[in-house]
Amino acid sequence: MSLKHGLLGLLNAGPMTGYELDRSFKRSLAHFWQAQTSQVYRELTAMEEKGWLSSEEVVQTDKPNKRVYSLTEDGEHELQNWLSASEADIEKTITVRSAFLMRVFLAGEMPKEELLSMLYDFKEKCLEKLDSFESIRESIVHYGAVEAHADRVKYWELTVMYGESQCHAAIDWVKRAIAMLKEE
Repeated sequence: MSLKHGLLGLLNAGPMTGYELDRSFKRSLAHFWQAQTSQVYRELTAMEEKGWLSSEEVVQTDKPNKRVYSLTEDGEHELQNWLSASEADIEKTITVRSAFLMRVFLAGEMPKEELLSMLYDFKEKCLEKLDSFESIRESIVHYGAVEAHADRVKYWELTVMYGESQCHAAIDWVKRAIAMLKEE
């Protein structure tokens, strides 16, 4: 997935400002795709240059002016093309590339206590991540209450289920890894 396609998908539900897009992205997609605010605005500019978005400046008297972005027909076409070409993304999703696992693989070169400490830290981060899914579910309920989003809620829930499953699998693995090292 790329940031631009996530933004196109959010705009498919209706026009939004850059601020609203950034906020929506962080509340709904950040559990599997991270983006800095500056990246969001950079992508919006690039997508508008490609003709995937149009924008309109809204003049406000009591606040700074705002720019509202809308999906164009070309943007809808790009989103549909991207959604239809999932083969490479599936392979990338099931292929793990992890510096942490590389450290575990090479842990024979470090004291066991140091590795155990690293594994306990990993377990704690996994538990924190698992707890974070509750706020994501709250966002889903909030956005699902908006009529334009109602039919999308079940798909958003699927991504939360995947994230939770990953966390549970990681917690299971780290518990077994710690037990295995403590037996030595």
